[in-house]
Amino acid sequence: MRSVTYSMNVSLDGYIAGPDGGFDWSEPDEEVFRFWIDEIRGVGVHLLGRRLYETMLYWETAEQDQSLDDAELEWAALWKPLPKVVFSTTLSAVRGQARLASGGLAEEIGRLRAEPGEGGEIAIGGATLAAEAAELDLIDEYRAIVHPVLVGGGIPFFPRRERRVDLELVETRTFNSKVVYLRHRVAR
Repeated sequence: MRSVTYSMNVSLDGYIAGPDGGFDWSEPDEEVFRFWIDEIRGVGVHLLGRRLYETMLYWETAEQDQSLDDAELEWAALWKPLPKVVFSTTLSAVRGQARLASGGLAEEIGRLRAEPGEGGEIAIGGATLAAEAAELDLIDEYRAIVHPVLVGGGIPFFPRRERRVDLELVETRTFNSKVVYLRHRVAR
């Protein structure tokens, strides 16, 4: 069965975006960006909320940007053909390999998990969508790229629910930039 993963950059105090909505502090250096490239290779479908979808739209035409380096072009080449499911109540259309969700989150994940074969992981992007998936107990792994910065508030990585979730540490990695990768599997 395909696993559901939630991966995002996060500040040490637990936010994916600061109080002003900014996340410039999470811009990856070359080593971390290479890590994200390797991560996306294992994804079979990416579930996104509207805000993250709109942020990532740049990569649909990024190959036209003459200023991109080889790693950015490689990311664009992997991201563009990746199937995406967008959850939005305000968008009426999406572009590229994206489609609007036709059902609720649990229904979509159930359908994707039931697909035959080893279609790669089901990745969830965006804190709001991940919070809903967490509440429904649909996330199998949490993957945090922790940046050495305190932003003091904003959009939290982890949903603020009053429910305990036990996790098993699967992997850690410290990058030269002092960014730390933490991969935890939900203990079932």
